Amino acid sequence: MSCPAKWSRRLAASLLPWLLAGLPLVASAETPSAAPPPAQRTAENRAATNSATPRPFAARYRLEVKGWPAAYVDHRLSHEGDYWESLMETGIRIARGSERSRFLIQAGQVRSIYYASGYSLLGVGDSYQLGAEILTPHPDRQTALFMLSRRVIGGDCAATPCRLTYLDHKGREETLEVRTLGEGSVSLPAGTFEAIRVEAVEGDKPDRRLVFRFHPELPGLLLSADYHRGDERRSHLALSELTVLE
Repeated sequence: MSCPAKWSRRLAASLLPWLLAGLPLVASAETPSAAPPPAQRTAENRAATNSATPRPFAARYRLEVKGWPAAYVDHRLSHEGDYWESLMETGIRIARGSERSRFLIQAGQVRSIYYASGYSLLGVGDSYQLGAEILTPHPDRQTALFMLSRRVIGGDCAATPCRLTYLDHKGREETLEVRTLGEGSVSLPAGTFEAIRVEAVEGDKPDRRLVFRFHPELPGLLLSADYHRGDERRSHLALSELTVLE
């Protein structure tokens, strides 16, 4: 394999580490109302949250990865006929990456039906696709991110950790051990929000941690995400712009 191809794959892994679209607008300064702590939500509330229809949005995140120039990630959740689509795109002067996922929500359950991704560096890269038949047992990682946010909004992973299994861009199984760390306000370039803080650890790599902050009322929206390896934070993602598409 050529050196540019190796760099491309390494960059892709850094720019879109697991999670990794749009006319993003600056978010309103109004702070969303606080959601009740996950551990205190009733089973009825959890069921209502998990069956609720998500709201389309367009968001932009600022992404900082150690050793690389800062970049922006555009994220769009849209309703396209019978299915929902989550699209993430990022790029700097020499590299680009994107992920697209389509999923159905039926009787409150989420099912992946299509996934595609592509990465390039200096014109060298790769692209991947997963069809519905491959995604039957487990969701792709974009859909898994949406599903995880709905679970923690509904109160799961609070009293006891929970497990999430998904397929990576090549269709390989990956597992995260997830626990909710609590709730509180967070100040970001897009404004101040109430957030649910979640830690996810790779099943076979306990030294690698993802710490997410999810919006308590918009399933699928990230407020921030940090990737840690050992005691070092390798990347930081923060919401910089947001519009809710009614």
